[in-house]
Amino acid sequence: MNNVHDTHISDQFRNLHAAVLDIAAVMARPQRDEFMVKAAGITLDRALFPLLVLIGRSGPIGVVELADRVGRDYTTVSRQVARLESLGLIQRRAGGKDRRVREAVITDSGRKMIDRIDAARERIARAAFADWDVADIDDLVRLMRRYADTLMQEPKEE
Repeated sequence: MNNVHDTHISDQFRNLHAAVLDIAAVMARPQRDEFMVKAAGITLDRALFPLLVLIGRSGPIGVVELADRVGRDYTTVSRQVARLESLGLIQRRAGGKDRRVREAVITDSGRKMIDRIDAARERIARAAFADWDVADIDDLVRLMRRYADTLMQEPKEE
C-alpha cells in the first residue's frame, strides 16, 4: 500500500511542478506585461514593469538581489533601475545595512503607478476566478503562500 501512496505523491509532485512551470511561463510572457500595462492605463516600458512592481513589493532592495530575483544580468538591471529613477518612480539610496550598497526604493509616483497596476491585476483576477468558490480561492491563496514560503527556505540536504 505504501508503494501506491508513494507513486501517487510522486505523480502529484510532477503535476505540481508542471502547473508551476505553466504559471511561470504565462507570467513571464512579454505580452502579459504589455496587457497589464495597458489595462492599468499607464505608460511604462514592459521591461521596467516587473522591476517597478518588485521594488514596490520588496524594497528597499539592492540591484544585485533584484537582478537575481528577476533572472537578469546585473548590468542590465542596473541600467533599468537608472531608467526607473529618471522617470521618478524609484529612488536609490545608501543601504540600511551596508552603506556601500545602493538600494532602490519606491517613490510616491511609483506607488501610485503600482496601485493602478494592482487595480488592473484585481480586475483581471476577478474575471479569471469568476466561477470559483470563495473557499477554493482562499485555499489556493493559503496553499500557494505556504508553498512559496517553503521554496524560499534553504534546501535541506538529504
